[in-house]
Amino acid sequence: MMNKEELAPHVKEISRVLEGKVKEQDIERDLDNYLNVYRMSVEASRRHIVRKYGGDPNALAKGSNKTLAQLGLNEGSVDILARVMSSTTREITVSGTPKTIQSGVLADEAGTTVKFTVWDLTKADLKPDTNYLIRYAYTREWNGQPEVHLGNRVVVEERPQEEITVPEGVSVPPAGGRSAPQTVKVSGLSDGMNNITLTGRILSLKSREVDTPSGKKTMFSGIMADETGRVEFTAWEDFKLREDEVITVSNGYVKGWKGIPRISFGEKADIARPNGEFPSAEELSKEVRRSIESIEQAGGAFDVVTTGTIVDIKKGTGLIFRCPECNRVVLKGVCQIHGKVQQVPDLRIRVIVDDGFAAMTAVMKREVSEALTGVTLKEALDEARETMDTEAISQRFEERLLAKPIELRGTVMSDDYGLSMTVTEAKFATPDVRSEAEALLSKIEVI
Repeated sequence: MMNKEELAPHVKEISRVLEGKVKEQDIERDLDNYLNVYRMSVEASRRHIVRKYGGDPNALAKGSNKTLAQLGLNEGSVDILARVMSSTTREITVSGTPKTIQSGVLADEAGTTVKFTVWDLTKADLKPDTNYLIRYAYTREWNGQPEVHLGNRVVVEERPQEEITVPEGVSVPPAGGRSAPQTVKVSGLSDGMNNITLTGRILSLKSREVDTPSGKKTMFSGIMADETGRVEFTAWEDFKLREDEVITVSNGYVKGWKGIPRISFGEKADIARPNGEFPSAEELSKEVRRSIESIEQAGGAFDVVTTGTIVDIKKGTGLIFRCPECNRVVLKGVCQIHGKVQQVPDLRIRVIVDDGFAAMTAVMKREVSEALTGVTLKEALDEARETMDTEAISQRFEERLLAKPIELRGTVMSDDYGLSMTVTEAKFATPDVRSEAEALLSKIEVI
């Protein structure tokens, strides 16, 4: 149990993010309640309080503070203090749409240099010969070295010129131009990547004809996987692919759909059939575990398992009614599209799940909701008729779900409102306190 002195720095940090709009006494009361009554983690509690009062949880201080020399090859969230030595902008094509990105070189007081890429210039536009504190960046491997990526969650703060002194004579490598060839794993894929090499086993394969400006064309699509995850793919040429074979795709590119990376390859790609051991289709079809934070950094994920704590119950949880034509949720029997309809009853759960470092919305359809809560649609309808209150089930769900640790499986998409998982499997989780403590201590040691 945390005492008042231990709560104080967290109260100050939450107050800073909320810009003093909420009294510190109220923040302290809420924090004490979440920590000592609901037994939520410190980070999940802080984020939930900020969200409760209309703030941005991503503005809370987090991440691993590192020098450039300490950066790993695939880190999910890092904070760095560095000077921009050079920068350039260029245009790439993402999902058929032109996109301007920025690339360049960072350096720090030790004289270490790394390349960087800014994927959203509305979040960061780095000027040469300027010092910055960069928070919530992530890294990816480039020719065996880490490269810093600034995505849509990054927070950048310009720092005084005297704060960083880069040694004279530091060699600045060139930046910009077409991406050099890079070998990646499925878990390292992100929207906009090009000239990538990926090895995986084809788990499923199908073909269909599509209309193109040059006429009808056969497109091949399916799912391929390696030991880090599964990804959907599209092949625009007939490479004689076969289900269950292992292939190496060279010069592929990634197009995201609602944040979910999808690899594509066409006439400029090379396909090889490597020899050697590779996990079987059965092994690769097993669950792949990812943290919500790592999914947030990637912008989405296909068929993953993640865990967290339910910190909020969204409106529309419980007994709902749908339009029989378009399946939209109706209000008092009226559909926005089809007007007055014979509404169809349904069960649904919509919650916010937080792992202490990032959060997402989780949406569970009837079958998953029934399995998780033990409440069937028939029971919900019977209770609504008996109590004359359709909100009764929502209250029961809130009592059963709020502040409970949960394990979810599904596909995670992202949009302007953040991450959202369409859940295929859900169960209450038993926290592994020892593992969580070890993970927390490892983060503290790094900081």
